[in-house]
Amino acid sequence: MRLGWIIAVFVLVVMPCGMAIAGTQVVNERFLTVYGPAQAPIGYRAFCDRHRLDCVLPTRKAHIDLTAKRWDDLETINMIVNRTVKPVSDSDLYGSIEVWTYPSNAGDCEDYVLLKRRMLMQRGWPASALLITVVRDEAGGGHAVLTVRTTSGDLILDNRLDDVVAWHALPYDFIKRQSSVNPMAWVALTPSNGGLFYQLGKTSHITQGSH
Repeated sequence: MRLGWIIAVFVLVVMPCGMAIAGTQVVNERFLTVYGPAQAPIGYRAFCDRHRLDCVLPTRKAHIDLTAKRWDDLETINMIVNRTVKPVSDSDLYGSIEVWTYPSNAGDCEDYVLLKRRMLMQRGWPASALLITVVRDEAGGGHAVLTVRTTSGDLILDNRLDDVVAWHALPYDFIKRQSSVNPMAWVALTPSNGGLFYQLGKTSHITQGSH
């Protein structure tokens, strides 16, 4: 695939973190807008309790220059993980609706994201450029993707697509993601996120105000 922005129709296969259908979204923004703090997913907080070294403050805040080598990194890691990890829901795999962990040969959408993030960091990518992101798909289900912050714009690695795409090429509502300066802090990607807390595959109301 050539290096550049792709705005097209994507036919997405069904994965455990929610059903997806074909769709398009064409906008001009290259970067996602942050609206303020948000609550971190429960599963992510539990993951950080078990993997504290993977949730430490980044050494630097960074947007990555998207060189040909780095583009190849993104395509290679996205495809390898998508094709080697079998999509299985947390309920089927662990008997729980929300378990964030590194997959061996099977896992849910957030597990794909965690593994891609770790593999890219092993190739020298800074943690501040690799942000776990929660979205709502066309069916209203929760789903997790990896946002890659580049100087050219925000790219997405998704277990439903082998292609690396610009965030606005996907038919998702972007809800929240990790902060680039503190992996334990999360930020809202929609101004209406204050009254809702999105778990993957589940949406529940919370009593607090904006997060």
